[in-house]
Amino acid sequence: MTISAQLVKELRERTGAGMLDCKKALVETNGDIEKAIVILRERGLSQAAKKAGRIAAEGLVEAYIHGGRIGVLIEVNCETDFVAKNEDFKAFTKNMAMQVAASNPKYVSREDVPEEHIKQEREILTQQALNEGKPEHVVSKIVDGRIEKFFENVCLLEQPYIRDTDIKVKDLLNELIAKIGENIQIRRFVRFEVGEGIEKREENFAEEVAKQMNM
Repeated sequence: MTISAQLVKELRERTGAGMLDCKKALVETNGDIEKAIVILRERGLSQAAKKAGRIAAEGLVEAYIHGGRIGVLIEVNCETDFVAKNEDFKAFTKNMAMQVAASNPKYVSREDVPEEHIKQEREILTQQALNEGKPEHVVSKIVDGRIEKFFENVCLLEQPYIRDTDIKVKDLLNELIAKIGENIQIRRFVRFEVGEGIEKREENFAEEVAKQMNM
């Protein structure tokens, strides 16, 4: 099957992968772009795993302020100062600051969530399932599914990417690692919201940020 340049271009725009990798994936899938995306993401995950042990001590601290009401500082690390100046890396860091502003995660990854917090959440979810009248023999599976949703809500890497909710932040990160060829890590972030912790009129600033990102 002949793979058109337009199809390769479309796949590259959707995944950020190199032109040659895109063409190879399309050849393997007989031009099926959705299957090609899966292949490229799987390979990106594999490459990311290989690079995960490498030291990433360079990078950027990005600041994002939304309307003077929400402020975010985020540190994203890479291996070299050269990559820290890369436009794709800088764009990713900026987008992650906006992601934190919009989605308000509490942790970077699920490994950062304290065991005590997970245990408490599991106990609450178990009681909820029982209160809903779910059979005891299926409660554990139900709770497992809801714990995954909990991670998706509180962990940045597990969240749907706000610009493309079909992928998670960790998928986007792995694609960037595959494209750039260095270990890249979101190390930490802090988010401030005006009046946070003070009883006040309800305003959904996070939703406002999300709308702006999708403009």
